[in-house]
Amino acid sequence: MFRPAEMLKVDLITLERYKDKLLTYLHEAGVVEIREVDVKIAQRDAPNEFYRKAASYAITISRMADFLRNYFPEKSGGLKEFISPKEPEKKEYHYRGIEELIRDTERFLEEVEPRIKAVESKMSSINSEIEEIKADIKTLEMLSSFNIDISYLKHSGTVMVLAGTVEKTKFPVLKEELSSALEGRVALVYRELKDTVVLAVVFLSEDYDKANPILAKHSFERFEIPEGEGTPSQLLKDYQAMLSEKLNELENVKREASEIARKYYRDVLFYLELVENERDKAGALNLLARTNMTFALTGWVPEEDAKRVEEGIKKVTEGKVYLSIRKPRAEELEEAPVKLKNPRWARPFEMITEMYGVPKHDEIDPTPIVAFTYSFFFGFMLTDFFYGLIVGIIAALLVKGHKKFNDGTYKFAYTLLWSSVFTMLMGALFGSYFGNAGDILLQYITGNPNAHFPRIADPLGQPMIVLMMALAIGLAHLFMGYTTGFILKWKNGDVKGAVFEQLPWMLIIIAIVLLATRNASLAMPAKALFGVGLVLFVIGEIASNGGLAALMLISDFFGFVGNWLSYARLMALALATSGIAMVINLLAKMVWGIKISVVPIGVVVGLIIFLGGQLFSIAINALGAFVHSLRLHYVEFFGTFYSGDGKPFEPFRARRVFSKLKLESGTE
Repeated sequence: MFRPAEMLKVDLITLERYKDKLLTYLHEAGVVEIREVDVKIAQRDAPNEFYRKAASYAITISRMADFLRNYFPEKSGGLKEFISPKEPEKKEYHYRGIEELIRDTERFLEEVEPRIKAVESKMSSINSEIEEIKADIKTLEMLSSFNIDISYLKHSGTVMVLAGTVEKTKFPVLKEELSSALEGRVALVYRELKDTVVLAVVFLSEDYDKANPILAKHSFERFEIPEGEGTPSQLLKDYQAMLSEKLNELENVKREASEIARKYYRDVLFYLELVENERDKAGALNLLARTNMTFALTGWVPEEDAKRVEEGIKKVTEGKVYLSIRKPRAEELEEAPVKLKNPRWARPFEMITEMYGVPKHDEIDPTPIVAFTYSFFFGFMLTDFFYGLIVGIIAALLVKGHKKFNDGTYKFAYTLLWSSVFTMLMGALFGSYFGNAGDILLQYITGNPNAHFPRIADPLGQPMIVLMMALAIGLAHLFMGYTTGFILKWKNGDVKGAVFEQLPWMLIIIAIVLLATRNASLAMPAKALFGVGLVLFVIGEIASNGGLAALMLISDFFGFVGNWLSYARLMALALATSGIAMVINLLAKMVWGIKISVVPIGVVVGLIIFLGGQLFSIAINALGAFVHSLRLHYVEFFGTFYSGDGKPFEPFRARRVFSKLKLESGTE
């Protein structure tokens, strides 16, 4: 706890023929981060034709999966699926090398791809026809006001007929310009529709070059006249029947697609995952160095996994390997990746630390501290018993449903679950039960207008007490950070940094606390500590900034004051939660007694206002508590001792959701 996992350096050289199986073993083990081998006498490795085929097939199968997903009958979704998703059944694959995997994939594609492409092509063709019919129907609907045969609206010989639409405001000018340009050799048949005019323009074919620029100038949109005989209204019925026929045809093809999806979709996902993992493996090849007969690999492995990895490597290579797993030398520490290692109860909170950055090799992992302080700050800001209870119930359901996946939803819900415990605790301490709803109910039951639940302070009635509590918590949080920074700097040999950067603030904070007690006997020691802290602070600024010390003195001192005052947001959000809840309760109370005749309509409306408003308040205030708790850690707390500039551990790891790989040697 507080220290990342110990990382060991891995170096190995083995025969080229073991490369595929060794990479597969490491990929499945998922505990080794592969780094680039730094050698100049050997050449870099590169993907062979089978890895290139894997990348190509991954694209092909991905498209097949996208198509079948739309027609797979067992679609996921819904609230129940979100809260407790089902774990996909994994199909086992006996890995005999990438060559055999590619051959198996090709056999699968030979069977499935033509069937999927045939249905996809048929569906695409029908959809195109449907769109064309819909366009024709739209045209016929526009022309339905013309009671003339559709054949008259098509070009024929010496006379040209153009049908289309133009904006109503442009039509008079268009009409005038056409008549003028064509010297009256033009006929217009038109109907006005709202802001548009539907018209047929008839003129001699020899006048086309004169008429066309005028039509284009006034944004004349020409119709493509549908095929057929009869009036537009008569043809409309025929086209609607054609559309119905095509839609039925489309439904039949969709049923065919559903049958194919039911039969092959899971297999498509299975093979997609296999080839995608091979494609990912190919990405590690350019990190290796090779000769004609051997290849070299280097990387990092957590100490706790080193023994298992060593045994696995020797088993895969049949002992024909040079393998070195050792502690890093001093000059290699900066290059070592960082994997967080915490007790089980704190592990999900690693998500919060990792969002900021993992620690360097000479820093501590703040996750155990964050697990407590983040949850406490969240609870202080939300500070309502029933808000915490509702958040806790939702979080508990998500934790239970996602625990088997250990995914982001599980980690986030776990942090909310602990935060909800503190929310209920703080709600009880502040006597907040849906704001002042608990007090209103208690007053109604007891008949005492002054009755209220016990509390240490009322955020709305005694905001200064809550503000003092928030600032006291802020001082304690900052003191913890500066003390941690002092210990780390001293331990790492940076005595100057410990004494002039961390110690001054520790002494100033202790002095502020002593002065806050208002004990006369502590006043002199408090002033002495404050003075020593201030002197150390000034010396440190002069030593670090030279001529700019005067400016930095003001900036850094008021920076500390700003960070401290930033903890007032604990009070502000607690006040906001209570205030919003009180307003909702007041609105519900105002309409509660309204009746229409003997029907207590106010009770119904009041309940809607109360329940809807409180749920809205939970959502908006929980979001605020989540964001501002992060801010207090990322800006104020981490700024006192933590850089987060370490290199996160990124293991060479397979993604297995639908498949489970079994190596031929028996190593999994």
